[in-house]
Amino acid sequence: MLSNDHNLLDPIIQITDLNFTYNGQPVLEAVNLAVGEGDFIAMIGPNGGGKTTLLKLMLGLLKPQRGRIRVMGKPAVRVSHHIGYVPQDVHINQRFPITALDVVLMGKLAPGKRWSKNSAQDRRDVLEALDRIDMADNAHRRIGELSGGQRQRVFIARALVTRPRLLLLDEPTASIDSRGQTAFYQLLKRLNKDVTIVVVSHDLLVISTYVKSVACVNRRLYYHQQAEITGDMLETMYPCTMEETCPVELVTHGHLPHRVLEHHKE
Repeated sequence: MLSNDHNLLDPIIQITDLNFTYNGQPVLEAVNLAVGEGDFIAMIGPNGGGKTTLLKLMLGLLKPQRGRIRVMGKPAVRVSHHIGYVPQDVHINQRFPITALDVVLMGKLAPGKRWSKNSAQDRRDVLEALDRIDMADNAHRRIGELSGGQRQRVFIARALVTRPRLLLLDEPTASIDSRGQTAFYQLLKRLNKDVTIVVVSHDLLVISTYVKSVACVNRRLYYHQQAEITGDMLETMYPCTMEETCPVELVTHGHLPHRVLEHHKE
């Protein structure tokens, strides 16, 4: 079980002076971040602010033009087997006759061994992962028969089946109703006892109840070692001009401005 104390002497993610540009346009500038083992960090920020890009850099799918990123002390590509990832859009045809168990088995596929037969141990690992997220009873149900929240749990089980130390999630509750979102974040909080979690989210009202820290990403990154999402954070990340309509009234701990933009998609 992970300690709740953030071990920043040996952080699980260390980002130093990171810059990333796309087609000559700066996406991330001078980003510095140390994520301690056992953290549960929410990345918030506006559309196009660089959240998904930063997540892909943590995965080693992208390389910075300047600066350095280390995961578990090494380049991310060298420790990919210790990283679980749930992308924003999981492309699985819901009409395809594939079960929850089959989906999670995909997490056991290794490069160069894509057509190898799954072992009995693989299936035991899959059932254990499904049980961990309370989906063992649905192992043999087709993916198209599951609710949005149940499908997301299956995708988390797929990410967990290799027993990663780090779990990265990009907008995991986009297709889940508000009741399901609460149950989903309760699940993540439980998983956080054993795995460090970084989640990109716009569910501002929900996440502050469950996360331990917040990173505001809008080209630059501002890390707050606290769960409370304050008005200062939102005014920096989601500025409202006279021409914009801020549809969501938020009042949390008496610190939030009366109106902030909540629904920005990256």
